[in-house]
Amino acid sequence: MTDLEKTALPSAALTTAEVPRTVVPAGITDPVASARAELRAALAAIEVRGNFPRRIEKATARGVVRARAFAHRNPAGAGAAVVATAAAVGGLVWAIARAISR
Repeated sequence: MTDLEKTALPSAALTTAEVPRTVVPAGITDPVASARAELRAALAAIEVRGNFPRRIEKATARGVVRARAFAHRNPAGAGAAVVATAAAVGGLVWAIARAISR
């Protein structure tokens, strides 16, 4: 029996699409296979937590969806938010440029 066969889940177990990679599957009786599964889950959790570009991308996508939904519900409020944001960014750029020029 190969190492892959020892760590494989039973056919009745959940598929990888249903179980997150960061979860140790239940029912592993072999201590070596259990340790390997725990290590695999720990490394996956570290990757998920440490992959900042992916986390930023997902957060940006969520923000875009929320902004579009807000703009759809309240177009006047969205327009006011855009004008306020532009004024704030313009004021910040002006303040930085003025501080640098002095």
